[in-house]
Amino acid sequence: MPRYEYRCRTCGDTFELSRPMAESAAPAACPAGHDDTVKLLSAVAVGGTAAQSKPASGGCCGGGCCG
Repeated sequence: MPRYEYRCRTCGDTFELSRPMAESAAPAACPAGHDDTVKLLSAVAVGGTAAQSKPASGGCCGGGCCG
């Protein structure tokens, strides 16, 4: 289930809620009970390694066949 981050406009606290995507736009009260909150845009970092491919050699304008 996705986690969404919110900020309370009343007290300034930020908090996260796990909720279905269908409820992502539903209002969320802060843990202190304030109702004036806004959903924050979260940056997602994706890491990993990928095999690097070597540039293709040969072919027109890459292998000396042009000109």
